[in-house]
Amino acid sequence: MAEVSSVLQRCDPSLLSCGDSEQSYNAETAEMFLYLTDRRRVQKVLLRQLFVMDSMMSLQSDQLLPGPKPDCGARGRWKALKTVYRQEAEETETLLTSLHDKVQQINNRRHKLTNLIQQLTSKKHLSEHLEASLQKAHNALQLCDGQLTKLRAESESALSHRIGWQRLRDEVLELVVAVQDAMHVKLLSFNQSELSVELRTRPSSDHNESSNELEPLKLSVTWRHDDHFRLQVLDGAGVVEDSVSTRRCELIASLLNVMQVYVGQADLLYEIQSLRSSFAIDWRPAQRLLVYLKTASLVCHLEVEDGYPGNGQARLLSVRRNGQTVDTSGLKPQKTDLRLTDWLLFLHSSPLI
Repeated sequence: MAEVSSVLQRCDPSLLSCGDSEQSYNAETAEMFLYLTDRRRVQKVLLRQLFVMDSMMSLQSDQLLPGPKPDCGARGRWKALKTVYRQEAEETETLLTSLHDKVQQINNRRHKLTNLIQQLTSKKHLSEHLEASLQKAHNALQLCDGQLTKLRAESESALSHRIGWQRLRDEVLELVVAVQDAMHVKLLSFNQSELSVELRTRPSSDHNESSNELEPLKLSVTWRHDDHFRLQVLDGAGVVEDSVSTRRCELIASLLNVMQVYVGQADLLYEIQSLRSSFAIDWRPAQRLLVYLKTASLVCHLEVEDGYPGNGQARLLSVRRNGQTVDTSGLKPQKTDLRLTDWLLFLHSSPLI
């Protein structure tokens, strides 16, 4: 309502009073119109009556007093009343015309006011729609800010993991460089998630110069997003049979442990490699068990102690023929401290089994 009043104040201040008393003004106009109509009807009736009376008086005057009569008496009054009536009728017509014009002006102003109110209502609805759209955009912006903050935190976390992996990679590379001369380390492949190396070494005992080198130990280090690593022996002398999963802080220790086992078992692995060219054997590193297949039905199992050949021994564990255990009490080698090669030669030439 305040907006309509301000618009009327700018357009035509006179409409304020008209707008405030519109109903009362219409009622007064209707009453004035009825009053003037009734008054005109009465004046017409009086005019007819006066005309009849004037005619009757004129007739009587002509009969009683022949000749011209002065314009006085009732006739004069009638003419005066007739003049007054005409003036009042003209004034009434003028008032009615003026009243009609004012009513037309009021209707025009009312139509303009209605259009202005409709425009204000439309603008108000548009403003409310724009405000709702602005609120939605503000909410969407806040949601995007929250998602951006979350993505920034995830990015920082991924960056910290990447920095940690790069640091670990540098440590592994330094380790590879440090042992490369002694272990004959060869870098096979390297990418963002995997490192493959090959280890070569010779046994500490004396062998012929023409003998082949020990089969290389190929290691694969794969790192995952959960800060865990997988150390796996891809190929070689069979230091471990399965892969090892470890955390980042324990990776270097696990890698050094595999290298140490490989170096410590170099003589054993070299001897097993040499025996494979002459005997049907299978080495099981987890049980430290050497399986010798003498014939299709005769299988010998030899156990190798830790530290062999320096601090450990190799001994015959069992002999089986067609799945049945064979009595080995009669097998007595000449020496008690036999190497794997000596055991295989003894078992191969023994007529007791």
